[in-house]
Amino acid sequence: MEQNVIRLEQKLVKDIQGEFIVPSYQRGYRWGQEEVKMLLKDVYDNGDKRPYYLQPIVVKRTPEGYEVIDGQQRLTTLYLIYSCMYNAVPQMGKPAFVLKYATRKGSEEFLQTIDLSLRDKNVDYWFMCDAIETIQAWFQEQPDPFTAMFNFRRFFSEKVYIIWYEVGDNEDGIPLFTRLNIGKIPLTSAELVKAMFLNRDSGITEEKRDEIALQWDNIERELHNDRLWYFLSNQYSNQYQTRIDLVLNLMAKKAEDNREKYYTFFYFEQLRNQQGQSLDEIWRSIQHTFLTLKDWYENHELYHKIGYLIASSSRNLQQLYKLVEGKTKDEFTAALNDEIRASIKIDGNYSDLSYEKQNDYKWISKLLLLFNVESVRLNGEQTEWFPFNKFKFNDKGESAWSLEHIHAQQSEGLQKQEVWKEWLKLHIPSVKAVDEHEEHRDLIQRMEVAMNADTLTRTEFDMLQSEAVACLSVEGNMEYLHSIANLALLNAGDNAALNNSTFDVKRNKIIELDKCGEYIPFCTKMVFLKYYSPSENNQLHFWGQSDRIAYISAMNSVLHDYLEEEIQIETEAK
Repeated sequence: MEQNVIRLEQKLVKDIQGEFIVPSYQRGYRWGQEEVKMLLKDVYDNGDKRPYYLQPIVVKRTPEGYEVIDGQQRLTTLYLIYSCMYNAVPQMGKPAFVLKYATRKGSEEFLQTIDLSLRDKNVDYWFMCDAIETIQAWFQEQPDPFTAMFNFRRFFSEKVYIIWYEVGDNEDGIPLFTRLNIGKIPLTSAELVKAMFLNRDSGITEEKRDEIALQWDNIERELHNDRLWYFLSNQYSNQYQTRIDLVLNLMAKKAEDNREKYYTFFYFEQLRNQQGQSLDEIWRSIQHTFLTLKDWYENHELYHKIGYLIASSSRNLQQLYKLVEGKTKDEFTAALNDEIRASIKIDGNYSDLSYEKQNDYKWISKLLLLFNVESVRLNGEQTEWFPFNKFKFNDKGESAWSLEHIHAQQSEGLQKQEVWKEWLKLHIPSVKAVDEHEEHRDLIQRMEVAMNADTLTRTEFDMLQSEAVACLSVEGNMEYLHSIANLALLNAGDNAALNNSTFDVKRNKIIELDKCGEYIPFCTKMVFLKYYSPSENNQLHFWGQSDRIAYISAMNSVLHDYLEEEIQIETEAK
C-alpha cells in the first residue's frame, strides 16, 4: 500500500531536473501558437508580482527516469523556452532536464540541436519548430528582448512553480493517463488538496492518512445527497467534478467568478508552507467547516432561512459563512432575519409591482419564493422541509420553475397554428365544465371544429380565444392580470398553450402533475386547490376578486415578520 501513496510538492521551474520519458501511449507535441503565447504571457505578467503556479505535471519514477503521465505539452514548452534563451544568451545555461521519447527517438535528438530546417520531416518537428519561432518572436516583441529573457530566467528561479505530482511505483500509467485526459477524473484542486494528506512525505502516519482518506470520502458521499447540495449551492451538480470543492472553495474564500483552476489548492499550500499550519490542523478545519454546514442543513429553521437566501441569490454561501463568525445561534438567526428583510425591501408597495416590468419580475419572484419557503417552515419540522433540490433543477439540469400567471387572458405567446389548436383542446373541457345550462354549446362546437380543421387563421383563433376566456373569467380580472395577486411559481416549461391558459385549465394540469409525482411548489398547489379561498361562494373553476384578496392576505400573514409596515402588501387589490 505504501508504494501507491503519491508524492505532492510545489517545485520551482529551475528545480525540474533529471530525465523525463514520454511513453508510447501519448501523442507527440501539439501545442499551437495560442497555448505557447498564453504560457509566456502568464509567466511574464505574474512572475514579478507573486508566486505563480503552473498546472500539475504527473510523473512516475522508473529505473530509466520519470515517466511523464500528464503535462508533457507544458514540460516540453518549458524546455523550448530554456533552449531559446540559451541559444540567444549562452551564459544563461541549458535546460537542467532532458526529454526522451519511448517511440520517437529522433525527437530527443531534435530537442538537443533545434534544427528548424527539419520542420517538414514529421508532424512532431513541425509543432516544435512552430513553438520555437513563436517563443523567439514573443521575446523580440518586448521593449528589451534581453532584459525580458533575464527576467524570465529569474522568474523560473524565484517565483514560478509547477505542481509536482508523483504517483506510486505500482501505479499503472496508461489508465491514469486515460482518466486525466478524457476528463473523467481531472486533477481538480480538491484532488490535489487530498493528495497533500496522502503524500508519502506529508509527515503524518500511514494510519492517519487512511483515516483522513476515509473521512474525505464520507464528506464527498454526503455532498452527493442532492438535498444537501442544493441547499448549499445554486450550481448544477454536474459542474463540479468533486463536490467537496464546495467546502474547500468556501474555506479559501474563492470568488464565484474566479477562474483560476488551482486557486484553492494554492491556498491550502500556503497554509502549510507559509503559515506553518500542520496537516492535522488543516484537516480539522476542513471537518469543522463541513460540520457547520451540515448543522445548518439539519436545523429546520436555519435550513429554510439560509436556503431561501441562497436560492434567491440574495446571499451566497461565503457571505453567510462569514455572517455566522463570532455569533451565537440566536444572534445568527437574528442576522438571517435581517438579511431576509433586506432581500425583499423595495421602494413602494408590492401591489404596484408588475409582471411586465423586467426589474419587478425579480422582486415578485423573491417574494413568492419566500412565501413558499416560509409556508413550509411554519408548518413545522415534523411535516415537510422545502425541497430546494427539486425547486432549483429538474432531471435535465434545467431551471425547474418560472413566474406564471394564475389566470392568463392574453395570447401573446401563441404564434403558431398547432399551438392555437392545442390551446383550444385544453380549454374545451373547462368551457364544458362551466356550461351548466348549455349557454355555450355553440362556442364549444366552433372550438371543436376549429381544433380539427386543416387550417386555422389568426383572426378565427383570436375570436374563439376571446369568447372562451370571457366564459372562464370573472369580471374585473384584466385589471389585475400582471399583479402579484395573479402570479405563482409554476413549471410550465415551453408549453406556450398552457402558459397562456385560464385558471381552470392550469388547475387541471396541476392536479395531473401532482398525481404523477411532479414537484409543485407548496403555495402554487394551495392556490390551485383553492386552499386560501373562503368556502362561501367559492367558484371552483375561476380565479376572482375574493381569491386574490385571500391569496394576498395569506402572504401578509406568513411574511408578517419580514415586511415593513409601510410597504405591507395590501389586503384588498388596488
